Amino acid sequence: METNHPANISNFFIAGINYKKTDAGTRGQFAINSDQYGDILNIAPSHKLDSFFILSTCNRTEIYGFADKPEQLINLLCTQTLGTAETFKSLAYTKNGEKAVEHLFNVGAGLDSQILGDYEVIGQIKQSVKFARERGFINCFLERLVNSVLQTSKTIKNNTALSGGTVSVSFAAIQCIRTHFEFIADKKILLIGTGKIGRNTCKNLVDYLGTTNITLVNRSEEKAAKLAAELNLKYAPINNLEACIADADIILTATNAAEPTVLGAHLKDKGDKLIIDLSVPSNVESLVKGMPGITLINVDELAKLKDETLQKREAEAPKAKMIIAEQMAEFMDWHQMRKNAPALHAIKTKLNQISADQQFDIKTSGVCPLVKVEEKIQRVINGIANKMRSHNQQGCHYIEAINEFMKAG
Repeated sequence: METNHPANISNFFIAGINYKKTDAGTRGQFAINSDQYGDILNIAPSHKLDSFFILSTCNRTEIYGFADKPEQLINLLCTQTLGTAETFKSLAYTKNGEKAVEHLFNVGAGLDSQILGDYEVIGQIKQSVKFARERGFINCFLERLVNSVLQTSKTIKNNTALSGGTVSVSFAAIQCIRTHFEFIADKKILLIGTGKIGRNTCKNLVDYLGTTNITLVNRSEEKAAKLAAELNLKYAPINNLEACIADADIILTATNAAEPTVLGAHLKDKGDKLIIDLSVPSNVESLVKGMPGITLINVDELAKLKDETLQKREAEAPKAKMIIAEQMAEFMDWHQMRKNAPALHAIKTKLNQISADQQFDIKTSGVCPLVKVEEKIQRVINGIANKMRSHNQQGCHYIEAINEFMKAG
């Protein structure tokens, strides 16, 4: 796909909302599932946008891409959301150029997560970029940027304790269950949704609660069956959901359904239950919150859980920021050189023309004159490239390159 906007950092924007200014209910109005994402990509050309991706998680919805102004990206995003573009703009943060690049590095590292150091976000970035790439919406700039962010995230994970310990949204659910129940073994657990978050939550349930008294339900029964077989659990078809809800003591939802799956009618007169809603938008009907015997916890409430692991992570944040600064400098260096490439190519072409026109008579023992001229041209180009990089200039180097070439022996 051709790019309407040059891959220049001045045209690169991020616009988004996150947990810092919006609650889970509001974020749910702007959550993007895969069907909505596909529709947005389909209509993007009519909005004159062709290089972008969308990151939609439980604590943020962000669109990164090239545009004349961020409103173009916001308006496209909101064609498929429940909330309006006007509401989104009133709540959104926008960043441009290098600030937008830095924001993605921070998000990828877990520095901007609702739970500091949450490593699950990097998988969500990979998945959202892959979705856009497969449909031709990731240009060279975005490809290089995302690869740099992924590598930086890996370096931070391997060289700091920012993601150390066991703190994430899915693990926070485990802590929540522990605070509500002293004995877990006899409790029946229902997990609805076996995507990435659901899968991670399921593994944490088994590993940290030491229970297999878990039933999995998923829209795709095959996915639920596969995970159940892997972890020695039970699964049930989606049409048995109401009976599974009635039977469970603990219910966790981790789907990207646009409408609530767990309804008040499913829970009426069905006894005491703890419900943990990991979904955005909410997967539990709002009226459930006030029902007798029902305790409902959402992702914002989970994120308030604190422990010593988070304190250790906070101490590691400066190390992570230093790594980001180094990797950002490398990326910006690459971008600057890529921006200079057309000018360098033009200079090299001109020098080759001068060489051919003047028929330089270079006689060096044992050295082919042509090779000598090519080497001289490349030396000049390398020198000019270094000056462009260090001084961030282009035009003044054109005449300088010709003079350098003429003087070179």
